[in-house]
Amino acid sequence: MVTAAELLAVAAFEDGKYAQAFPAFGSERMGAPVQSFVRIADHKIRARNQIDSPDYLIVQDSTLIGAIDVLSGLKEDGMVLVDTGKKPQELGLKTKAKVLTIPATEIALKILGRAIQNTTLMGAFAGATGLISVDAIKRSVKKRFPGEVGEKNAKAVQTAYDMMRGGKDG
Repeated sequence: MVTAAELLAVAAFEDGKYAQAFPAFGSERMGAPVQSFVRIADHKIRARNQIDSPDYLIVQDSTLIGAIDVLSGLKEDGMVLVDTGKKPQELGLKTKAKVLTIPATEIALKILGRAIQNTTLMGAFAGATGLISVDAIKRSVKKRFPGEVGEKNAKAVQTAYDMMRGGKDG
């Protein structure tokens, strides 16, 4: 998700917005939950602190639900996007925020051949929010991952975007 946050910030910049991305690491052990933050605005961003009350959350690992408070600080009118094949109501999340799900890992396995779903989740985020254009995300992905890897990731972005918009599923 650290890479996804950086790529979202680059895509937002390409869309003419101001953006910053930064990670926050907990304990220094392998497999520990990692948080990444992205700020996007139409004006210069002066804040440099962690985000305590996000508008949006992306949960890459649904097994964290129940293990930690994944909704911590999420605004009531916010949105949480979870990588899972389950329906939102099956997750048991107690929130007034909008809950969306997408089988990002399945999409990544199908298109990339690997369970690396960060770019897929970026496409889903763009489709769900409209905050960043799908074309800007695909450009940022192709810049970061040139050649076939970038093309496959761009396809994963588009597939997830289309699913969130109610269109074709790739």
